[in-house]
Amino acid sequence: MRDNDAMTRVVIIGGGPGGYESALVAAQLGAEVTVVDRDGLGGSAVLTDCVPSKTLVATADLMTMTADSGELGVRIAGQCPGPSLVSVDLPTVNERVKRLAHAQSTDIEARLEKEGVRVLRARGRLEGPAVVVAESADGEVERLDADAVLVATGARPRIVEGAEPDGERILSWDQVYDLTELPQRLIVVGSGVTGAEFASAYNALGSEVVLVSSRDRVLPGEDADAARVLEDVFQRRGMTVLNRSRGAGVRRTPGGVVVELTDGSSVEGSHCLMAVGSIPNTESMGLAEAGVRLSDAGYIEVDRVSRTGARGVYAAGDVTGVLMLASVAAMQGRIAMWHFLGDAVTPLDLKTVSSNVFTDPEIATVGWTESDVAAGRIAASVVKLPLATNARAKMQGLHDGFVKLLCRPGTGIVVGGVVVAPKASELIFPIAIAVDQRLTVDQVAHTFTVYPSLTGSIAEAARKLHLRS
Repeated sequence: MRDNDAMTRVVIIGGGPGGYESALVAAQLGAEVTVVDRDGLGGSAVLTDCVPSKTLVATADLMTMTADSGELGVRIAGQCPGPSLVSVDLPTVNERVKRLAHAQSTDIEARLEKEGVRVLRARGRLEGPAVVVAESADGEVERLDADAVLVATGARPRIVEGAEPDGERILSWDQVYDLTELPQRLIVVGSGVTGAEFASAYNALGSEVVLVSSRDRVLPGEDADAARVLEDVFQRRGMTVLNRSRGAGVRRTPGGVVVELTDGSSVEGSHCLMAVGSIPNTESMGLAEAGVRLSDAGYIEVDRVSRTGARGVYAAGDVTGVLMLASVAAMQGRIAMWHFLGDAVTPLDLKTVSSNVFTDPEIATVGWTESDVAAGRIAASVVKLPLATNARAKMQGLHDGFVKLLCRPGTGIVVGGVVVAPKASELIFPIAIAVDQRLTVDQVAHTFTVYPSLTGSIAEAARKLHLRS
């Protein structure tokens, strides 16, 4: 038995949002914390996924604003007549993307060091539930005894046989930032969140884009009305969307690529981006041997306080497959440490998680959905207001998008919402507060909004859901 005065030892495998956020909580609560990280603090979220892609999207948003500025009376030299003089220098964009990603990683490392967290550059694996073996790149091995272990090793792009990325013409989403020229004709295989975001971004940057979707619409997991708006925008901006099409393979040609489809047809392009999902980083980690249960797809099974099937072993982030968002990973990690170290904790509630698709326009959601209502999983009243009727939207020349609110009949408690608009990721926050705090539509409606503002549509939607007493 350990001495009662001995410090609690926490070892975290993986330095992404689930890892570094849990480390900060554990250090704050007085634990001795070691983070074993192989690829760089911040993980894929900071180094190859969220931060880089949204930095790229920031440039794409500026290009879209420029292209649409004519309605507001802005004239750019070369536009009338002829092509715009505004263009993208992709090497400069990608250099900025990588610089900002590494700066964010450095900031995270500095924060951990300031809080007294030890960081080991090594690959971690379990040797039973209470020992982590850390092996550095040069083969040096250190065994770490732990009272609690948190696994936050993330996930990586899924590779399809016959469409293996080569980093030049056939790309995974973590390879696009090494491109030295803008793809002339980019074929994006996969119309989920990642595929839609990159298709939207490169279309705005000036590439001709073909989006290959295996379903009958883009973003099959999102609100159907929102997906229809986005697909209409894509097609209006010149993107080719191939619905009910599935990629069977990709091959190089002297000048580019050919994407073979399962129906026997093919699509030619200069580059191909494969965006067909992720697989968890759980191989060769000793997880099953330590008593950690894995799903058939290799994800770590956890409960709502991030516990695995092994005593003292927790998991957070994409490696759990719960909801693959950096915000969820971070909260899973915090919850794990709050739970293990005896602090107040509220189990994870996915119906309070807001998420965003960083296309143009953005799609933000929180809580229950209209498809949940249609399927009978919840009874709710729904109202949708088009953004085009909003005064601020008219001033800004915004035509696409809407605000949708869902509330419980009888009580009027807000249970969900969707925003399709520029910066929907910011506009969803008041709806997320309403869902989390169980506010009623009348409480939302009675809260002052600025006039004119896009948030005014949220209050107006709430007024339309007013229930007479």
